[in-house]
Amino acid sequence: MTALINTRLASLAENESFDVVVIGAGGAGMSAALFAAIDGARVLLVERTAYLGGTTAYSAGTTWIPMTEKGLTVAPDDTVEKASGFLDRAVGERSSRTLRTAFLENGHRAVSLLEKHSHVQYQVRQFHPDYLSELAGAVHRGRAIEPVPFDGRKLGPLFKLVRPPIPEFTVLGGMMVDRDDIQHLLNLKRSWRSFKYSARIILRHLADRLGHSRGTRLVMGNALAARLLYSLAERGVSIVTDTEVAALPQDARGVHGVVLTQDGVRRTIHARGGVVLASGGFNRHPQRRAAMLPGADAQWCPGAPGHTGAAQDLALAAGARYGEGSLSHAFWAPVSVRRRADGSTAVFPHFIMDRGKPGMITVNQQGRRFLNESTSYHLFGIAMQTANASSPSVPAWLVCDAPALKRYGLGMIRPGGKGLSPFLKDGYLTQAASLADLATRLGMDPEVLQQTVAAFNADAAAGVDHAFQRGSTDYQRANGDASQSGPNPCLGPLATGPFFAIRLYPGDIGAATGLLTDADARTLDAAGKPIPGLYACGNDMHSIMGGAYPGPGITIGPGLTFAYLAARHAVARAHRGSGDDDRAPAPAMPLDHRQPHPTLTQSEHNA
Repeated sequence: MTALINTRLASLAENESFDVVVIGAGGAGMSAALFAAIDGARVLLVERTAYLGGTTAYSAGTTWIPMTEKGLTVAPDDTVEKASGFLDRAVGERSSRTLRTAFLENGHRAVSLLEKHSHVQYQVRQFHPDYLSELAGAVHRGRAIEPVPFDGRKLGPLFKLVRPPIPEFTVLGGMMVDRDDIQHLLNLKRSWRSFKYSARIILRHLADRLGHSRGTRLVMGNALAARLLYSLAERGVSIVTDTEVAALPQDARGVHGVVLTQDGVRRTIHARGGVVLASGGFNRHPQRRAAMLPGADAQWCPGAPGHTGAAQDLALAAGARYGEGSLSHAFWAPVSVRRRADGSTAVFPHFIMDRGKPGMITVNQQGRRFLNESTSYHLFGIAMQTANASSPSVPAWLVCDAPALKRYGLGMIRPGGKGLSPFLKDGYLTQAASLADLATRLGMDPEVLQQTVAAFNADAAAGVDHAFQRGSTDYQRANGDASQSGPNPCLGPLATGPFFAIRLYPGDIGAATGLLTDADARTLDAAGKPIPGLYACGNDMHSIMGGAYPGPGITIGPGLTFAYLAARHAVARAHRGSGDDDRAPAPAMPLDHRQPHPTLTQSEHNA
């Protein structure tokens, strides 16, 4: 690799000039920098933390983009019109239909460009349904694509720049696992195929630990971040970390650069084409968080630490404004919280592994169910906050019996039901021999909890949740347990003690409200006019999903797409000069004339 990566700001000259400057090195920011570099631009990527990847590196890396080449291999009957109708029903008037159309028309083009001209590669599953699978236009497969696992050893010394995953999502001291790995690890004693698979990845990890602080077999969001970094380094993109943006210089022609600071060093950097904001959103901005997410403690947020909203403050001062009308200012997931041995806080998102499985229910502080436990994590988080207005539901309690804990685990507790002592000792887990005793320990009326469980158990036997319709959609049933006996894979009784409970809180996993933009990701002022030279994508951009969460990866997919559109416009602006900002955007080089990426070997598709 011929990387030009500056970890020190002092290595850049005062008034040094780039075609494009990107603020924020999460998935959207790294993508914007890569798209600009593929277009032949000179690019500077600025990250305020020590790591690259942002919250994308913590995530599954799933990317929701209809009509990709690989998506069509498993869903050949999908169309832009079908996806557009689905979004119309899921989102409605909460976001601009023009921007949704731009996303649908350009998302698959952006993916194709990456796969042909970089090391970013995707795979697609045979079954990965839209979350709102009950709506017309929803599909069971094809729109959600995932990054192919990546061998982090290819990065050499750059490996240390990739943000490590949430420790509680790893096993054996830093070994990343995805859904395929988990199934094989759980079945290694029952299947020769799973034993061989598990032995291979475990031996690989043990070898990794001889020379690395964690495993180098990267999956999910870590794989995506690493593939982006590998591609950026190969194309010579300059990257500075631990660097703050102090100002966005602006004149009559628009925003034309940034002022950066790092450890007392200050540099003014010129951006010929513009500045792309991808700093992660407002979620850790102290004042804006209090106003937009009242009652949601910042300690419940499982996102990466970089999204302070400081860059958005500068954009607002430059004339940008926030979008309005979203279902929610943030995207949500139920989380459990625990203090680690080193004093830091572990925040564990409960996506699909436990809460919607048989033998588990969620109750409020009175011991009553108040939601459909198998709904999407976003709707679960919203339901917690809505219910809390009338009956204390934050925290809520995720309750299960002994067979459920053993089979599925419970939050940070692994399947198998062993090693419970530390969790019981620090209060993360509550255990009792009976439901009545558990209710007493949780501070609720034993009779109420017993009645709740009795009603649920009767519904489980019948296969129909009369109270909340749990397991009534294809998406919900997909996240149940099809191997269990019974008519509904999401329902199973809480019958065998001891019984267990952990606290759940609504954790914000990303910003839905952001800076208003046009279809080229240009930020808009109070009059609705583009601010020349200032772009926004990722969670800095007002979500085209309007605070709804229609499917897996609906933050990363639009983030990638509008990173592509922002980079395309900014590079074209840099090449023609910044005086004419209204001309139709076009790539600096026609796609047909770009130098294609060398053919990837099979090892590139396997970690």
